[in-house]
Amino acid sequence: MPASLQLQRTPSPAAAAAGCQYKQQQPAECRHVPLLLQTRDQDDDANNNEEEDCGAMVPEYVARHHARALGPNQCCSAVVRRIDAPVSTVWSVVRRFDNPQAYKHFLKSCQLIRGDGDVGTLREVRVVSGLPAGKSTERLEILDDERHVISFSVVGGDHRLHNYRSVTTLHPAGSAAGTVVVESYVVDIPPGNTKEDTCSFVDTIVRCNLQSLAQIAENMVAAATAGENHVINNPPPASS
Repeated sequence: MPASLQLQRTPSPAAAAAGCQYKQQQPAECRHVPLLLQTRDQDDDANNNEEEDCGAMVPEYVARHHARALGPNQCCSAVVRRIDAPVSTVWSVVRRFDNPQAYKHFLKSCQLIRGDGDVGTLREVRVVSGLPAGKSTERLEILDDERHVISFSVVGGDHRLHNYRSVTTLHPAGSAAGTVVVESYVVDIPPGNTKEDTCSFVDTIVRCNLQSLAQIAENMVAAATAGENHVINNPPPASS
């Protein structure tokens, strides 16, 4: 692999992502809705489970957000992750444009440099050492609390992933009390790299991020359940 992406300096992201349950299609043709994602009717997955598909069959209304119009020398891909937590819990973490490092552990800090979290807000994130970047300037493009869609684009920074734009959607995981997260992106292929190099690098980072998101959201659910059980098992004394 060409050294320009310096994947060998990444702090073992492949190992960190090894446990991710995800469904990824090869990004051979990414120019319309079948971009990596098969669509389904909303009621078709009542019997689907994480072992079969991990939510790779997504509703048409979700797939539309991940349609891509590629420019010359660009590539795109998507990662799908099922999380055993309600959409509201997962969304409470994902929607925080001002705090991506809460689950994106390759980031060490974030500062809003313009705006207050609405669409158009700019942030500067700083990356942990060992990655081929130091900082990135990013703009919030979509924040839809009703449909659970967030999108940002990279507008500056000292890295090689130019014209990067990411879209993340959340939707219920069929009849189960879970969430399916789909994160897709489009990005320029850096000079000296191939489409496969670029997608492999970015996919690894996205899978690690979604694995971390799953752990955080599922821990939130476990903590909330433990608190409820404590109240049930230890009711307050009756007043005299």
